[in-house]
Amino acid sequence: MNSTLAKLAVPIGVVGIILLLVVPIPAGLLDVLIIVNILLALVTLLTTMFVKKPLDFSVFPSLLLVATLFRLGLNVASTRLVLGEGYAGQVIASFGHVAVGGSIIIGAVIFLILVVIQFVVVTKGAERVAEVGARFTLDAMPGKQMAIDADLNAGLITDVQAKERRAEVSAEADFYGAMDGASKFVKGDAIAGLIIIIINLIGGIAIGMLQRGMEVGDALNTYALLTIGDGLVTQIPALLMAVSTGMIVTRSNAESDIGATASAQLTQSRTALMIAGAAAILMALIPGMPIIPFIVVGAGLIVISQRIKGNEAKARAGAAAAAAVEGLAPRSDTAEDLIEQMRVHALEIQLAPDLVDLVSGASDDLLARVRALRRKVAIDLGMVVPPVRTRDNVDLPPSTYAIRIAGVEAGRGIAPAGKVLALGENLESLPGTATVEPVFGLAGKWVPGEMRPRAEMAGATVIDRVSVLVTHLSSIITGNAARLLTREDVRVLTDGVRQVSPSAVDDLIPGLLSLAEVQRVLQGLLAEQIPINDLPRIYEALSVRAKVSADPEGLVEAARQALGPALTALYLDGAVLRVIMIEPGLEQSMLEGMRPSDQGSQILLDPVRIDAILGSLRTAMATVEASGLTAVLVCAPALRPAIRRLVSAQAGGLPVLSYEEVTSARVAIETVGVVRGTETIAA
Repeated sequence: MNSTLAKLAVPIGVVGIILLLVVPIPAGLLDVLIIVNILLALVTLLTTMFVKKPLDFSVFPSLLLVATLFRLGLNVASTRLVLGEGYAGQVIASFGHVAVGGSIIIGAVIFLILVVIQFVVVTKGAERVAEVGARFTLDAMPGKQMAIDADLNAGLITDVQAKERRAEVSAEADFYGAMDGASKFVKGDAIAGLIIIIINLIGGIAIGMLQRGMEVGDALNTYALLTIGDGLVTQIPALLMAVSTGMIVTRSNAESDIGATASAQLTQSRTALMIAGAAAILMALIPGMPIIPFIVVGAGLIVISQRIKGNEAKARAGAAAAAAVEGLAPRSDTAEDLIEQMRVHALEIQLAPDLVDLVSGASDDLLARVRALRRKVAIDLGMVVPPVRTRDNVDLPPSTYAIRIAGVEAGRGIAPAGKVLALGENLESLPGTATVEPVFGLAGKWVPGEMRPRAEMAGATVIDRVSVLVTHLSSIITGNAARLLTREDVRVLTDGVRQVSPSAVDDLIPGLLSLAEVQRVLQGLLAEQIPINDLPRIYEALSVRAKVSADPEGLVEAARQALGPALTALYLDGAVLRVIMIEPGLEQSMLEGMRPSDQGSQILLDPVRIDAILGSLRTAMATVEASGLTAVLVCAPALRPAIRRLVSAQAGGLPVLSYEEVTSARVAIETVGVVRGTETIAA
């Protein structure tokens, strides 16, 4: 029942306000409504003082609109009574006679002062603060969202916490946007109150003289006092609401209400209080000044400063005792804490203590860049990179970072604070420390940040240290994508495919292949840096192949063949695919020497001949690279897995494609070399 009344209170109140504008009401009811208006404004003002953050009073913009409409309705109702009956209730009469002593001049001056305070000081300032607050909040919204995503990527918060923080950021933007508009209500209310008081004054005098035959003085005395009383009883709550508006838009998020915060911050400096107290006592010595008030106030400030000194000493002693107890207390050894300490993170960046500024916002934000990298890898490879945990490690040398995969270090580099990496030739003239870029092995030098323009003028490519770290991380993620793809990731990806192509999943899993077998196939593709974005096509190809054989190598080749055009597109130079062929006789010998094994098919040939083949391939690659070109090695489909396994460690990651993968793309093919068992012929 109470819940229902609470829901209906505001709608019923708004309907009543609308009726107030058109339906006459008795003077007694008007007194009640005026008292309600004053108390509503007072409660609203006190509430704004006790909230800890603006969003705790998020209904304020709507409440401000209703309160403004309510006051205008009371203005209309009181005007109707003042002009029609010459009496508008005891509240207005009391304000007109008692509050201003029955003086029209005093009442008019007080009313004008209240209007100036509200309109020029409070309303104008609150309007500007609300406008600036709305602009800054909206401008900062993307950065806050990125910070939330960065914390989520770093594993500092959970998905639920990230969702709550995003909702809070959105609500904060909506609130300040609404306050920017609601502040116009206060400004309009002040203008309306001034216009209504003028209309009432002129109308009252006219009615008194023309309709009731009163003298000018009598009409002015009667209607002017009622009009001023009417203006005061509505202007005072309007001023309270204007102050509430300024209070709420100037509030920042705090751990306590404004009273506690103001007391704590005003008394945080003992020296300031002592100087102010001494200044008050000195001012008492000025001839003509009241001695007792200044001395009392000054002595009070000095006493407060001394109490603050005692409290600070007690606080320091308590903090020291707490620190001692904490140092002696053993670390928590609950099962949950131990499990968390033992947990191995899929991806982790460890930073030396002097590199923590990379994640503290003092420099280019590493966490935001990692978030962007995760998105890029997801788009490029079609896999979800696990969150990257970032923490400091005091065991690392200064300026050093280490990248770990599943607890094992996969790469290490340096990123000195205040320096940038210059890559290129002719770096001898630049001061700094020589180094080798960790991804491409290029010679470079870490130079001071202020030398960046000079390094660029020298023709060097200059890279900031966060970019160096993120590039290194990207290389490690790409090279270890197969290790990072977990079974849970495969399940999530499969659920996504089921939403767009349910038949591709239902035909394959679990009837033909298990989730573990599908994971192994996808890992085989990622091991050769083949994107798995087109999962529906991959699953369809696996469904056909799995009906014949569930051999992992055959499944990977079936998936590759289905992705043939996409694979070929990765290595095109313009519209041309440059290839290195294998001499047909040698290829036939390889087919005859191919044998299955637990690790996949292998080519069994004489070791001397294998060395000659690899030497011939290296010569072909050197010839192609000398021409500034790139090429791929092509061979028969049955040979492709075995040849790739043979040359992967010898040819620097040379891509190996099958004839079917190349021909399915329908592109122009240019042969740039032929591999023989004894020599290489360059085209």
